[in-house]
Amino acid sequence: MADPYSTLGVPRGASEAEIKKAYRKLAKELHPDRNQDNPKAAERFGQVASAYDLLSDKDKRARFDRGEIDADGNPSSPFGFGGGGGGARSGGFRPGGAQFDFGGEAGGDIGDIFEGLFGQRQQGGGFASGFGFNRGPKPKGSNIAYRLQVPFTDAAALKPQRITLGDGATIDLKLPAGVENGTQMRLAGKGQAGPGGHGDAIVTIEIQPHRFFTREGDDVRLDLPVTLAEALLGAKVRTPTVDGAVNLTVAKGSNSGKVLRLKGKGFHKKGGGRGDQLVTLMIDLPADDAALTEFVETWPGRDQGNPRTRLGV
Repeated sequence: MADPYSTLGVPRGASEAEIKKAYRKLAKELHPDRNQDNPKAAERFGQVASAYDLLSDKDKRARFDRGEIDADGNPSSPFGFGGGGGGARSGGFRPGGAQFDFGGEAGGDIGDIFEGLFGQRQQGGGFASGFGFNRGPKPKGSNIAYRLQVPFTDAAALKPQRITLGDGATIDLKLPAGVENGTQMRLAGKGQAGPGGHGDAIVTIEIQPHRFFTREGDDVRLDLPVTLAEALLGAKVRTPTVDGAVNLTVAKGSNSGKVLRLKGKGFHKKGGGRGDQLVTLMIDLPADDAALTEFVETWPGRDQGNPRTRLGV
């Protein structure tokens, strides 16, 4: 860590009040809650808090000024005792007996300062309690939330998605089986910087609607137009799927509404395997075809009864 006096912007002879005032000003400016889009502010915040932790403790400040410990509170001499971890008091080793004293307390309470700055004391290992020896683990930086729009076919086929993070880094994200709208993915260590390390990036998936595919559970549905001739005489027709076009066999005499199944052309399932693609045939009659109209008008089978009888009408 840099020289604590320089970090707080005070001279070496600064009074306790001057040190506390400088810390309050910087802590208010750099607090992560007020700099959620600035990871460097969180890192700087941790440095400022560590500097205040050392300089607000009269004993540690005196030892630092005498050159006995460094800015991190570690002994300057390889044979020094009592400064390990930045939390021991001066004189941790005493001639005549191996006596270690780890009972020192800081001269200033960071928790009190945070209570004044932000209205309440932060509990349970928050920023106020996370700095200094025996004050609990230092907190990580804040998580950063992202929303990633994924094309429908990419989600079904689990194609990797490239995402650009706030720091400019790009990551090829591997989608999980069973992905759906609202699925959240955690990227460890890709959040804001903090005294205890970086937080995480939380990516929420948004699957974009498709212009002709729809989703039904793990299956994909498609209404497929076919000509009257293809339906009556049978044919092989090119049919789109989430993995690319395939040839689909339309049986002779097929009606509108008939559903054909393409196995394994749906979404990947959480437990393994894939759903199917369900293709509903839709006969597309030509408009204003005089020959077809004349044929139907003179067709002997035009009066074949009511096909809606089973519907009760």
